[in-house]
Amino acid sequence: MRRIVLMMSVSLDGRFEGEGRDITWHRVDDALHRHFNDTLRRAGAFLSGRVTYELMAGYWPTADADPEASAPVAEFAGIWREKPKVVYSRTLPEGAAGWHTTVVREVVPEEVRALREQPGGDLVLGGANLAASFLRHGLVDEFRTYVHPVLVGRGTPLFPPDGAPVPLRLVESRTFGNGVVLLRHEREHAP
Repeated sequence: MRRIVLMMSVSLDGRFEGEGRDITWHRVDDALHRHFNDTLRRAGAFLSGRVTYELMAGYWPTADADPEASAPVAEFAGIWREKPKVVYSRTLPEGAAGWHTTVVREVVPEEVRALREQPGGDLVLGGANLAASFLRHGLVDEFRTYVHPVLVGRGTPLFPPDGAPVPLRLVESRTFGNGVVLLRHEREHAP
């Protein structure tokens, strides 16, 4: 069975973005980007909300055409274009999504569980609002938080403050040379 993996960068004070959707504080160097590529290459699909999808679609389809792009950036452009994507959105028109993308109008737990049962790699979940919905339904099996050494102060928290406790166990931690720390947790009931 595939797992649903929430994979997000976060500030030390728990923000996934600063005010005005600012993510300029992310410290993604070539080594961290290669790690992302190695991880995401094995994924079965990307699950995201409309905002995350539009941000990704605004850059990655042609990022490898930029002669200034680093090798890891160029490599990820191909990974992103070719990977199946599911976008959860009530407003994104069906035909507006390209690059192997399916638009789904709402999170239906039974449909997500059916997607999880299909063969292939893990399903990588991105975006705080969509993650909150998946968390409410108990659909996240693993958390990969990349903690960046910065205090953002204001912005959008990664996890909603109104959730019930979710028992987790730490299965991996890793420090990258740029100071980013990966904390990988699994739900205690994870498949």
